[in-house]
Amino acid sequence: MHHWRRDLVELAALFTAVAVADAVANLIGHGPDGPALLLISALALAATAGFHTWWARRHVHAPPTGEAGDTGARPSAVAPSAGQSSPGTLWRMRTTVRDEPGSLAALCTALATHRVDILSLQTHPLADGTVDEFLLRAPDSVAAAELTRVIAESGGGSTWIERADAHDLVDAPTRILGLATRTALDAAELPLALRQLLGRCTIRSLPVGTGGEPVPAEGVLEDTVLRLRAPGGGVLSVERPYLPFTPTEFARARALVELDSRLGPRIPRSRDVLTLPEGNAITVRRVDTGDLDAARAMHERCSDRTLDLRYHGPVRDADRYLNHLLSPRFGRTLAAQTASGRLVGLGHLLWDGEETEVALLVEDDWQRRGVGTELLERLVRMATEAGCASVYAVTRSANTGMVAAMRGLGLPLDYQVEEGTLVITARLETARSGAPKRSDGEQLRL
Repeated sequence: MHHWRRDLVELAALFTAVAVADAVANLIGHGPDGPALLLISALALAATAGFHTWWARRHVHAPPTGEAGDTGARPSAVAPSAGQSSPGTLWRMRTTVRDEPGSLAALCTALATHRVDILSLQTHPLADGTVDEFLLRAPDSVAAAELTRVIAESGGGSTWIERADAHDLVDAPTRILGLATRTALDAAELPLALRQLLGRCTIRSLPVGTGGEPVPAEGVLEDTVLRLRAPGGGVLSVERPYLPFTPTEFARARALVELDSRLGPRIPRSRDVLTLPEGNAITVRRVDTGDLDAARAMHERCSDRTLDLRYHGPVRDADRYLNHLLSPRFGRTLAAQTASGRLVGLGHLLWDGEETEVALLVEDDWQRRGVGTELLERLVRMATEAGCASVYAVTRSANTGMVAAMRGLGLPLDYQVEEGTLVITARLETARSGAPKRSDGEQLRL
């Protein structure tokens, strides 16, 4: 309808221009200098038209229109206005639409009318529709509820939305390759890689017979729960209560677990040599189940009180925890080692669902000499790098050494005491923005 109105207006303007030009030509052409004036006017008009064409080409600012073959076009990219100073808010949004032509276009058009920029888009095909996952930049004035309403009015259903950050700007293939690389270098990275791949979820490793019933080789997808064969035996359970998993996510998680299983147990072999305040040199390195005998020997040199403060149970049962604690499948373990190769301290970073636990054990003769502090600082930095929101330590109220080490981190702490057991939680938001830095230049990722 708008096209024929525009054509009619342009045709009327053309006829008017011709009539005016004819009148001016008749008026000037019959004068004494008529032909010269007409020639000069024609040259002036030609020069003006040429200058206008050059100026328009030199100062064009619009992006390509996205014609066929232009793979750089985005469906609803909206440039900020000249007076807009805020970069907007990043959102991750997922919604389900009908699998039919025009469904996605309707969503993109609705977002564009609210000046919402689509930065990336992934599609997850389903049997009865398609799940579209967007990374959006919206004006600060557009709230999550408003985005959800706009999507619902455009045909989207089961919409889920949460705030995103700059790390989400990496495209999906690059992010997945990065997670695969981290997993290949360190077996302890698998739970963290799965969490970053699938979003906020709870990951548990269940031995067979304790809730980890055998699953087929291809795994099981049950709405909001994934169950896969754990690389070290048993079952790896991934649960996300707020959003069902798609077959695409299931396939990605299965491929990551299969990569980890094929590579077998592995940890980085980097190490740091540190000088304690008293002048003793110790080495801090990653350890695993291959160091089980050395860890048991350290247990034998520890007093019953030291083991009781660490394990909160019968001293004779301490050794049976070591195989689990040293396994990279459940977290990361750092050891402090003397020049003779004897272990004198162990620090554990343990994945516990969505939470992360830290634990320390230092041999009696090496306590109060800075060994626990060195181990704890590194564990906290590793947790920060892994994206953990907080770490917690469970100990006895009488364990003043652990309390002092946690307070020495300089992080916000929460304390909970129940029947003589003390739980200290350190929030890591401060560590992300400015983690404690050491002057000896050691590597953070041990």
